[in-house]
This record gives sequence, structure tokens and C-alpha cells, in this order.
Amino acid sequence: RDAMTETRISRRFAECAAAGRPALVTFVMAGDPDLETSLAVARALAASGADVIELGMPFSDPMADGPAIQAAGQRALKGGQTLARTLDLVRRFRETDATTPIVLMGYYNPIYVHGSERFVAEAKAAGVDGLIIVDLPPEADDELCLPALSAGLNFIRLATPTTDDKRLPTVLANTSGFVYYVSITGITGAAVPNATRVAEAVTRIKRHTALPVAVGFGVRDAATAREIGRDADGVVVGSAIIAVIAASLDADGRATAKTVPAVAALVADLASGVHAARLAAE
Repeated sequence: RDAMTETRISRRFAECAAAGRPALVTFVMAGDPDLETSLAVARALAASGADVIELGMPFSDPMADGPAIQAAGQRALKGGQTLARTLDLVRRFRETDATTPIVLMGYYNPIYVHGSERFVAEAKAAGVDGLIIVDLPPEADDELCLPALSAGLNFIRLATPTTDDKRLPTVLANTSGFVYYVSITGITGAAVPNATRVAEAVTRIKRHTALPVAVGFGVRDAATAREIGRDADGVVVGSAIIAVIAASLDADGRATAKTVPAVAALVADLASGVHAARLAAE
């Protein structure tokens, strides 16, 4: 882990910690509902207070995703989104933003088809900072994790309520950037996390690692973001943002003049909750 140079991700979490607050980590699906809107949304996320942006790589069989994120992936695929276009989206985002960390999140299949080594090189060149690949266990680190780390990309792992103390060291072995704690067992966007249980889980994970712990699944509004942010180093919001995008589309599933402003408004509200998180705890 010490060999890992500083990345945009580690810098951003350090800045948030220095400011005495958690980071707001936002998730959207790359290419939802089309490439240009997706780029405008990503820029709006950063401008409205998102500290880290996770971009979903659309995949036809997303088994860990709830209905909202599945639908976003379907819209993106229908709009012609590919892995190459997702990397292009990052490249274009970097033309105007050199500091906001970008994490690509998704499944291994499209990367495997693209070629792992080629993907790592292209992702790094495009300006990607980290990867979350939900279906690659630590036992398969040679496939993507180790090449990614050696290229200077953070490899971020998911820990869940069922990841016990025996399993945690294995999960954390090659993790860098931050640990993503999935606060609810099940698919994304399903229920609301319990703040007390989240606090206990964060404390438990921190016994095993010095990395920041970001908590996701079920954060929908500023109040929940504030509550979770009291104990977590980061608050992850995905389904709520995607629901706002979906609600702004026209009958044919195309973007409207409301799409980007709707995302910006929600994220500004979430950011206000996250910024107040530690004040509430004082």
C-alpha cells in the first residue's frame, strides 16, 4: 500500500478530512441517457458539490444493481454507450476538470472483452483515478487489481454487513483509495441504512485499515447524508441521482432541459447535508 503514490482520490479525502467533513461521492451511469447529457451531468455533479464521481460502466447483466440503476444502464446501452465511449467521456471531462476524482464502477465482463491491460492503460491515460469492479473477488487480484495498482489506479473494494472480521483482511489486502461499505444487504436503492449499525460497521472496518470508509446504498436526501456522514469518511449517493435523471426525461427516454438542473439541485442539497454532518455531531 505504501508504494501507492498519492492519487486524486487520496488527496480529496484528505482535503475533506482537513475541512472536518465527509466526502460526497456521487454515482451516475455513463451515457445515461446519452453521451453529451452524461458529460453535462458529470460536470454539474462537480460544480454542485460532489467530491468524487463514480461513473457506472453499463453492462447487460448487472446482477448487483437495483431497478433504477439497471434501467439507467439499459438507457445508456440503447443510447450507444460502450466502454470506449465511457473512457472518452472521462477524457472530455478532464479537459475542464483536473482535480475531481473519477472512479469507474461496474462488472469485469466488458473489461475482459476489451483486454485488461489495454483497459488499465487507457483508463489511466483518460484520467481515471480508481476502479470498483463488483464481481471480482480478492482471489482474482492478478486479473485486474494488481495491474491497476501498478499503473497507479486505486482499486476500491466493497465491504458488506456480511464481511466478517475473518474475511476483512483478505478484502482489504490490495484495496486503496477508500473502502466502500455497502450498508444494506441486497441490491442498490432498496432501503434506508440504519445510522447506528453503520457507525458500528465503520468502527469495525477501521480496526483493519487506515483507509477512508465511504458508506453507500440507501442515501436519498440531505438528512440521511448528514446522519451517515457523522461516522463515515464519505457518503455515496447513486440511486437517488439516477431517479432524478429518469424523472426528467421525456416520454421517449430522452434528456430534456430539466435533466441537468435537476441533478445539480439534488447534489447541492446532498452537499449541504454532508457539509453539516460533523457540525451536527459537535
